[in-house]
Amino acid sequence: MSVQSIVNQVRWVKRPQGQDEQADRSLSETVSAIISRVKEEGDSALKAFSQQFDKVVPPQLEVTAAEIDAALAGMDPQTRRDSEFAIAQVRRFAEAQFATMLPLEIETLPGVHLGHRIIPVQTVGCYVPGGRYPILSAPVMSIVPATVAGCEQIVACLPPGAHPAMIAVCHLAGAHRIFRVGGAQAIAAMAWGTESIPAVDKIVGPGNAYVNEAKRQVFGKVGIDALAGPSEIFTLADETADPRILAADLLAQAEHDVHTRVGLATTSPEIAERTLAEMTRQLGSLPTAATAGEAWRRQGEIVVCRTEDELIAFADYMATEHLQVHTRDPHATAGKIRNYGSLFIGQNASVVFSDKCCGTNHTLPTMAAARYTGGLWVGAYVKVCTHQWIDEQGIPAIAEPAVRQSRTEGMQGHRRAAEIRLRPQDIDAITAGLQD
Repeated sequence: MSVQSIVNQVRWVKRPQGQDEQADRSLSETVSAIISRVKEEGDSALKAFSQQFDKVVPPQLEVTAAEIDAALAGMDPQTRRDSEFAIAQVRRFAEAQFATMLPLEIETLPGVHLGHRIIPVQTVGCYVPGGRYPILSAPVMSIVPATVAGCEQIVACLPPGAHPAMIAVCHLAGAHRIFRVGGAQAIAAMAWGTESIPAVDKIVGPGNAYVNEAKRQVFGKVGIDALAGPSEIFTLADETADPRILAADLLAQAEHDVHTRVGLATTSPEIAERTLAEMTRQLGSLPTAATAGEAWRRQGEIVVCRTEDELIAFADYMATEHLQVHTRDPHATAGKIRNYGSLFIGQNASVVFSDKCCGTNHTLPTMAAARYTGGLWVGAYVKVCTHQWIDEQGIPAIAEPAVRQSRTEGMQGHRRAAEIRLRPQDIDAITAGLQD
C-alpha cells in the first residue's frame, strides 16, 4: 500500500485546519532582521530585543554564581528531588546509548587501515524555552546528553522572564554558562557570538516559531539538531482502546500550545465517535481548556481506517512526533511502524512520562521529519570522523585502481598524486609531467 495514497482511503471524522503561508513569510522576514541586528550590534541588540519582546532588561546577560545559588535555594525541595530524578533517568539512558557508539579500526586489505573516532562537539548551545509553563524537563533533555557526550562548553540560553527554577535546573543538568536571552535573538547570539555570549558549534533545543525559523536561518554557520514545529501526538487504536485515556492523552499534549497537532487513527468507528465525545466532556473540566480546546478545534483530527494495514500506512504517512499504540497486541502493531519520533507501546506508556522523566528524550522530530530522522540523543553531540593510514604493503592495492580511475576521469592531478605513492622513485618525472 502506498504511504502517500493512504490519505485518499481513510475516512476523516474530524479534519485539521490548514496553515497560514502568509504568516510564515512574515515570520521569516522578522527573524532575518533580528539576526542581522544581533550580528551587527551584539549585546546592545540583545538588550534592546529583551526590552521589546520581554519587557525587561536584566542587569547582566549572564546568570551569576550568586544568582544560581539563590535559584537553587529558592527551589521547592520536592521539585528539586523530582528534577534530579529526571536528570538521573535521562543520564542513565544517554549513557547506555553512548556505550553503543564505539571507535573503529579495521584493516580492509593487507596494509590498508581505516577507522573512525567518536569526537564530542566542542561547544554546544542549548536553547531552553520559557513559554506558557516552566517546563523543568526542557533543559534536562538538551543539557544532560551534552554532558554525557563530553562537550567542553555547554551554554544555555533562556528568556529573561523564565522561572528561577529553570535556571536551577540548567545548572543541575550541567550547563557551564547560563544566559538570560530568549527568542530568535538568542539563536543569533549563539551562532555568531556577542561580547557576552560565545559562539557555539551546534545549537539544540526546541522553541517557538521564531526560534525554529532562526535555527533554520543560521544552519550552516552552526549545526542544529532539527527544525521543530509545534508538538504533535497521534494514537493508533483498535476496539480495545479506552476513549477516556485516548482523550486525556490528546488533551495533555494539546495544552502545550494552540498550534499543537493532536489526533487519533482507529479501526473502530465506535472508538472514533466515543473519543470525539470524550474530548468535549474532558475539556469541560480541564483548567487549561482555553489552550487545549483551541488546539483541538484548529488541529485536532480523527481518522477511521478499515484495516490494521491501513492504520500502519497512515501512521507512516503522518510520521508524527509522538506515536502511541493502543491495540490488542501493541508490540506486534508497533513492530510494523517505521516513521515516528518516539513510540509509546501500550496503554501504560503515556507521552507524559517521556515528556517529564522516564529517560527517553522529549525533543523529537515534527512536521513529518520522522521519515528521515530520529529525535535528540547523545549521538547528536558527537561527530563520527573517519581516518585512514596506508603502510607500504597496502599501496599497490589502492594506488593502482586510483591511478586507472583518475586517468579515465581525466583528473591528471589525482593520477599524479596516486602514482607518486606507487612509484616514489619516479616522483620528479611524474610531478614534472614527464610520465603523463
